[in-house]
Amino acid sequence: MPNTNKVKFGIKNVHFAVATIADDGTATYGALKPLRGAVSMSLEAQGEMTQEYADDIVYYTSSANSGYQGDLELELVPEDFLKDILGFKVGGNGVLYEDADAEPVHFALTFEFSGDKHKKRGVLYNCTATRPAVASSTVTATKEVQHESITITATSVYNDDVDSNIVKGSAVPTDSAYANWNTAIQQPTA
Repeated sequence: MPNTNKVKFGIKNVHFAVATIADDGTATYGALKPLRGAVSMSLEAQGEMTQEYADDIVYYTSSANSGYQGDLELELVPEDFLKDILGFKVGGNGVLYEDADAEPVHFALTFEFSGDKHKKRGVLYNCTATRPAVASSTVTATKEVQHESITITATSVYNDDVDSNIVKGSAVPTDSAYANWNTAIQQPTA
């Protein structure tokens, strides 16, 4: 069954898994963990089109796929994401603190969009994230919920099974990977 959705809406079932990138560019992934409280996600395609002119026409066109970058808005960034991905640590007295010397940790991000016919599940294979801002505001006559955002940069990893650099993937209910989507990172096979 082809993708028969006419529209998409919502975001849920967001998960992350720590990625270990090998010297050959391939990735192995840790266990998926839920990233609860997703409010919205908006990632823009990165890269530019190049056009070469000759004979008074566009003679050659190519594009550079530099992945995606944008924001994932959450109710609150969960503590396990802060520790596993952003390098926060817990002191002996229980204080969660930000380590200024922490190196970026690569991760895969899975998510699900609803549609008019079926749900579509997606994955970004090689992500890094920024720290959330520190912000809130006073309670007035009403309580206004304050969300946190992290900027996600998604780039490629090499998949030797399909001999390609892959950035993202997706599945619909008829795909074999769909049922196991959040049990492990689903990658294309030959």
